[in-house]
Amino acid sequence: MRELKEREREMDYNLAALKLMCAQLKNARQTISPTEMTLAGILFQRAWLQGILVSCSQEEEEEEEEEEGVFILDDGSGLIELTLSSEFSQRNWKLGMYVMVVGACTIRTGEPPLIKVHKMVDLSPFPDREAMWHLEIIEAYKMFYEE
Repeated sequence: MRELKEREREMDYNLAALKLMCAQLKNARQTISPTEMTLAGILFQRAWLQGILVSCSQEEEEEEEEEEGVFILDDGSGLIELTLSSEFSQRNWKLGMYVMVVGACTIRTGEPPLIKVHKMVDLSPFPDREAMWHLEIIEAYKMFYEE
């Protein structure tokens, strides 16, 4: 957790958050900088994903004695673990919600990637958002990843 907090301090908000599917994020690689990653030659620090919350829990951090939410997001291509600060974890997140998340990424060996959430929005009231998201990902892939 300390590593994620260090990375957050060094965040360059001029770098756009990449719109990705969980399966794509697994192909991202760490750069020399501990705060930056690369995917298909594109440098990024934050990922933007959308999916369904399939697991929700609260953990208490010993160091700061803050509650932190730990969630699992499923976007149909894979799973990703989300950690939410106390600001976000106090909201009423429920299993089955369709959400948008943006945050700093950590790729872990043998575990799903981890996102330290900077922004999380419930998109459940907008049923067309999931279909639109898949189209946005296809468009981004064609614009940036195809050679």
